[in-house]
Amino acid sequence: MNIKTIDVKGSNPDAINGRQVDDEVCDMESRNGFTDFGICKESIRSIKELGFKKPTPIQVRSIPVLKKGNRDFIGLAQTGTGKTAAFGLPLIELLDLDKTAIQALILAPTRELCIQISNDLESYCRYLQGLSIVPVYGGASIDMQIKRIKRAAHVIVATPGRLNDLIRRKKIDLSAIKYVILDEADEMLNMGFQEDIDSILAFTPKERKTWLFAATMPDEIYSIIGKYMQDPFEITAGTKNAGADNIEHIYYVVHERDRYTALKRILDANPDIFAIVFCRTRIETQEIAEKLIKDGYNADSLHGDLNQAQRDKVMKHYREKNLQLLVATDVAARGIDVNNVSHVINYQLPDEMEIYTHRSGRTARAGKSGITISILNTKDMGKIRYIEKHINKKFIYSKVPEGVEVCQQQLLALMKRIKTVEINQPGIEKYLPAITLELKDIDKTELITRMVSLEFNRFLDYYRDAKDLNIDFSRKDHARGNNKDTKSIFINLGTIDGFNNERMLKYLKEITSLPPEAFKRINMKGVYSFIDVRSKYLAGFIEAFGNEVFKGRKVRVDSSERSRNKKSFSTGSRKNFKKSKSRKNRIVH
Repeated sequence: MNIKTIDVKGSNPDAINGRQVDDEVCDMESRNGFTDFGICKESIRSIKELGFKKPTPIQVRSIPVLKKGNRDFIGLAQTGTGKTAAFGLPLIELLDLDKTAIQALILAPTRELCIQISNDLESYCRYLQGLSIVPVYGGASIDMQIKRIKRAAHVIVATPGRLNDLIRRKKIDLSAIKYVILDEADEMLNMGFQEDIDSILAFTPKERKTWLFAATMPDEIYSIIGKYMQDPFEITAGTKNAGADNIEHIYYVVHERDRYTALKRILDANPDIFAIVFCRTRIETQEIAEKLIKDGYNADSLHGDLNQAQRDKVMKHYREKNLQLLVATDVAARGIDVNNVSHVINYQLPDEMEIYTHRSGRTARAGKSGITISILNTKDMGKIRYIEKHINKKFIYSKVPEGVEVCQQQLLALMKRIKTVEINQPGIEKYLPAITLELKDIDKTELITRMVSLEFNRFLDYYRDAKDLNIDFSRKDHARGNNKDTKSIFINLGTIDGFNNERMLKYLKEITSLPPEAFKRINMKGVYSFIDVRSKYLAGFIEAFGNEVFKGRKVRVDSSERSRNKKSFSTGSRKNFKKSKSRKNRIVH
């Protein structure tokens, strides 16, 4: 199978893979406006009103090729780089509005992305008469969607599950489809939609053209290419599987017990932050969100246990910036497209390389810059080195801010709010005489000091004796296993079993009847964990688990180095940082 490719950042686009590429595509670097693409005046008018000025690299490379409508196509670019317009604008040009049959099908992994794509397409063609775009997704009335399809639809934007439901009910006809677009194809495969995609494409004509867009290229993508595409033209905006250039990657290293405190410290040091905090499980997501809310942060959670109405409510508040922090699982956050997200925070690093890339892609959208922060313990250092190599980006080690720095940032933010506050002169004017009289004995300096103290004292009090959370790498005992007083014990229970550090400690105390000081450190993993047990309690710990069963499964504890080296990420081995597999081989939280 031949794939004609162009790398936007490649050295010589005329000789990629030793092949000549179309002269028209090679000449695209000189293009500087959407009018050069030969797009209809109605679409040009629409995108100008939307604020589109200069096309992004993926748009520059994709639109002229796709507008011809005669090639299968692969477009690789990070999220937030304008992929929807890259396929949407040429697709609109190719549709025959005189025909009422469904001519194009766009598949997306989530309801949110499905709605977003549909809205974007409608905004591109607001001045075109007669073009019908119907979004089809779960969580909404299927009867209403069927009615809209029957009224005539040129483009269907769908999630695989709902579309398969309509096909089974024989309520949709895909026999006239000319173009199939798989958007965020890597995410669809990560979510286990391979069989759904196969089933759907079986109902489309073999002569259709398939356009595939993704941020990463896991192995499963090549299966799609081999089965459904002929001589596809490939565009890579950036480096394949690499991170976006406009994202800064920062990491902090703390002890596991200080992870949540470090998160709060980072948030307090960035008063204007508008962030998504990623956790690995639903339970952890809910718990972190509840802790943040209890501690006075403007936060909420997004995970699979929420129903659609709850999810929509949370996302509405976040998009409108009524929330400052969205704490989310990877599955729940897929397809989220929110502008101006300043930070992505990895409360825990993901197990899969592609997930890290997708998390980071939630910030730095539409050409803006962003920051990805990862909170690590010493055992995660090997992962960071592997990610650096994989996405070809250098990570910046930073120290968790100390109390003085946090207070300084909060003070500067307060001054900024005072300086930029909008004064309601008519509303406040009638109160000014009484206020002036009340404050007449206070000079300007004292007044400023009192105003600042009124708002600021709680931070000063909280951080007055705040400890340094940063690990001292000059000490030889900062890493696990170097302390002779403890032994690291493997246990075949982890986050997949509903445990976090708190619950694991409670479980261990219940089973062993040992005091809390017996357990120095708990390092949770997905399907297993490591417990650092003080040596004098070791025999009692192992004996207590001799016949223990958890939910029908024999609990195994093992103090051997063999188990630790085989399972743990602490060695920094690359093979421990997995590439994504199909749903059959993965457990998704």
